[in-house]
Amino acid sequence: MQKHLWMVSLVLLCTLPGLSQSSAASDPSETGGRVVLVLPFDNRSGQTALAWVGDSFPDTLNQRLTSVGFLTITREDRQYALDHLGLPTDFRPSRATTIRIAQTLDADFVIVGSYTVSNGRIAVQAQVLEVEKLRLSAPLEDSSELPRLFDVENAIAWKVAKQIDPHLNVAQQTFLAASGGVQLSAFENYIRGTDATTSQERIKRLQLAVQANPNYSAALLALGKALYADREYDQAATTLAKIQPTDRRALEANFYLGLARFNTAKYAEAESAFTFVATRLPLPEVVNNQAVASSRQGHDAVPLFQRASTADPNDADYHYNLAVALLRRGDVAGAQREVDLALKLRPTDSEAAQLKANISAGRKIASPTAAATTTATDSDFDALERIRRTYSEASFRQAAFQLDQMRAIRMASLPPAEQATQYTQLGRDYLAEGLVPEAEREFQAALAANASSADAHAGLAQVRERSGSAADARAEAQTSLNLHPNVPAYLVLARIDLQASNTTSSAENVSKALQLDPKDPAALGMRQALQTRGQSLP
Repeated sequence: MQKHLWMVSLVLLCTLPGLSQSSAASDPSETGGRVVLVLPFDNRSGQTALAWVGDSFPDTLNQRLTSVGFLTITREDRQYALDHLGLPTDFRPSRATTIRIAQTLDADFVIVGSYTVSNGRIAVQAQVLEVEKLRLSAPLEDSSELPRLFDVENAIAWKVAKQIDPHLNVAQQTFLAASGGVQLSAFENYIRGTDATTSQERIKRLQLAVQANPNYSAALLALGKALYADREYDQAATTLAKIQPTDRRALEANFYLGLARFNTAKYAEAESAFTFVATRLPLPEVVNNQAVASSRQGHDAVPLFQRASTADPNDADYHYNLAVALLRRGDVAGAQREVDLALKLRPTDSEAAQLKANISAGRKIASPTAAATTTATDSDFDALERIRRTYSEASFRQAAFQLDQMRAIRMASLPPAEQATQYTQLGRDYLAEGLVPEAEREFQAALAANASSADAHAGLAQVRERSGSAADARAEAQTSLNLHPNVPAYLVLARIDLQASNTTSSAENVSKALQLDPKDPAALGMRQALQTRGQSLP
């Protein structure tokens, strides 16, 4: 896993902006003891109908822990470890087996837990196993009414994060507010759907989840992938296209959207989807697919195939694809070189051997559009570039984690004021995507670098506002304004006042914001909202 991770990180370092040469050349440590495996919690309620709750804990805890800088191990990797050890996927491991699973997945910490349900209340207990020291933490507990399951899971997630990292500076209330908008019934159907053993049951459950919450991106992604696996390509594409481009799941969604469109010969749409992913996540399999979709339209995709092959020179398919593209371009020597590399890596590749024979015999190959429709009676062999049908979401998350480590090293070398500026901008970006815990982490980092950053305090005020902590939001906004007048802080105060029906005070703060920036869209929107209530600005 670490080898693939480092290769992916190098690809991203070479293609993503914003990382200095000194950062890329540094020798960052490995994960820094922040790789976490969350196991399903044990159901001790005596009610088999509530077994899905145990499977829901890894989903929620993984999201929350990832949001504050931990690298969590996916459900797919967890199932791989169980299979690798010869254990069923629903196996509930002993402590010794838990350690073996953690070691198989290079985890630093394992989260285990259990829950009981009585009289409509759920009581949860979790513990943190520190793998290297074989030390189990004291129980971390929480409880609530069962309909408030999200609150319990988010509270446990915060306590786990705090147990692992006592210096965590993201508020518990931020975690509690992070699951807003998803109905519990939709969450149950999503968990049951992802755990379903048949495609029919999986699709049915996920459709119910989406019906209850049409913008539930996790359910949309899972449903789209399930429909794709069931070869319902048009339905899969329609479902996946509903995930907003700013959503963190949009990359994986567009990868499978590209595959769905490719399988229905809508190559331009497929290329567009793959390009969306490649510009943000230039993994070789993504760039390869972008190239294949481009080639199917009759375009010269040699540069893209070269990028994929350079990023992963040990992949035989990438060399084969490049050989086909070069031969189609008329570069016989280049095609010969690449097909030889493909056969060296995979000597049993019959198509590569046939391509090599065609090159040696001086035979040309058909255009990609003609070859794609050629039948066996038209030709014994027509070479077509190969598409990749699997997306390594784990590789992306691991690479992003590595980049965070490298970014932290680079940021530490900057003057405190510049650190605060950059962390604040990152926080604003996260807020724009609705990722509140991630935003708070960046604003807190900004304040750690420069406690007098008015912008960072304003950002933190917005976080507190979104998490429902009006008093804390007001205090942060006022601190920000005491340091330096700014539009975001005035608008936080204006919104809080408006919510409290104090329209006069709200109008005063909106007026101050517009004096600083007469064209600010949010301030203009607040002015209009006040006017509809009969309140004019001073």
